[in-house]
Amino acid sequence: MPSAQETTFLKDSAAKAFEPRHRQIINYNIDKYDTAVQIGLTHFHHIENSKRKAHIIKWRMMENLDKLLPEFESNFIQKGGKVIWANDADEAREEIWKIMQRAGAKTVVKSKSMTTEEIGLNDFLEKKGVNTLETDLGEYIVQLLGQKPYHIVTPAMHLSLQDIAALFHERFGTPLDASAQELTLKARELLREPYTSADVGITGGNFLIADTGSIAITENEGNARLTTTFPKIHIAIVGIEKIIPSLGDLDLFWPLLSSHGTGQRLTVYNSIIGGPRQEGETDGPEEMYVVLLDNGRTTLLAQKEQRQGLYCIRCGACLNGCPIYKNVGGHTYNTTYSGPIGSLITPHLRGMEEFKHLSYASSLCGKCSEVCPVKIDIHQMLLLNRRDAVNNGIVAKTEKLAWKGFTFAITKRGIIDLFSGKVKNFLLRRFFKKAWGKHRDLPRLAEKSFSQQWKDRPK
Repeated sequence: MPSAQETTFLKDSAAKAFEPRHRQIINYNIDKYDTAVQIGLTHFHHIENSKRKAHIIKWRMMENLDKLLPEFESNFIQKGGKVIWANDADEAREEIWKIMQRAGAKTVVKSKSMTTEEIGLNDFLEKKGVNTLETDLGEYIVQLLGQKPYHIVTPAMHLSLQDIAALFHERFGTPLDASAQELTLKARELLREPYTSADVGITGGNFLIADTGSIAITENEGNARLTTTFPKIHIAIVGIEKIIPSLGDLDLFWPLLSSHGTGQRLTVYNSIIGGPRQEGETDGPEEMYVVLLDNGRTTLLAQKEQRQGLYCIRCGACLNGCPIYKNVGGHTYNTTYSGPIGSLITPHLRGMEEFKHLSYASSLCGKCSEVCPVKIDIHQMLLLNRRDAVNNGIVAKTEKLAWKGFTFAITKRGIIDLFSGKVKNFLLRRFFKKAWGKHRDLPRLAEKSFSQQWKDRPK
């Protein structure tokens, strides 16, 4: 029996893939990104060497997590910060709530963070009576709509300018034909004051720097800097896989992230934060916490062949290159991390039984592996996930029997040649028409097999 997640995915993706307006918006937005990224990559002297070096660094980090994470913790604590180790989402939320309770905090401003989405922090805090405000423009828009982010980098990629203008007109009375600049100015007007009055600022972190005990945050709007500057408490929630060895490695990872994510040489704002405000400093929080989040990452780390998934720097390049993502969109995956990288890591983070189907949501064209800035062999990892699902007995018995029968038949030329094309076409129509999809016509097989045609060719 398919899982509830698989049933929902198949239903939603079938509907979304044939929604013309959705395809038009997504293809338009991704085409813009593709053009920018192609220009951005020309700034590298030798992009393949840069990607190979990044891959080796991330490999070394994953092999030495047990040494590097304590090194980060020690260096961060020396600067007055506090580190919290969270095994799962529940533990992370409860630890954050303890901080909020001690401070009597009732308001939170957040910069863009996929880890907070992963642990469902917004809903949790709202139920506790805490007013939580997203300050990244894309995140703010989807928060207003009551939606989840559509894309790792661009949360509101599925919306057109007209959609956002209509939303702002309904909520804030802006003109229906407002320009992008006018909408941005309105958002700035709405968001600027909460920074100065919020009790807590919450961010993610693009990188954990082991040798300095710092976190690196990269952004284009400045909201992360405001989130970490005005509130008295700053909480950063970062996955344990984000570790890099030294400050000097940002020289490689920052340009790789920005060029593959948005096509920029470097994002507009790049911050390195190493603890709370120090004596003599004029801004920054009085308290700073870093929550090191596991939440299934060590489960993936234990998979020797698939742990490459932890190398990901969340640039979103594989989503933009994936033909499946461009058709079914981000929301159909029903996961924090969508697209090829989400299909690789989610079965390990959230359970193979519920999410194995995502590893099949791929054409295996290899585009995701080609564009990855840290050379994760994503499409090969998806095949390994499929293998594990079969070996662990998670797939349906009928599916296993069907493939056994196919394998037996396809490797026996006599069986293939035994039936005419008419019989084969009947079997296809009778048993496989539904699997081929209602929007496509089944291919028609030739009357004779290739080997028969070869034998009958003129001598």
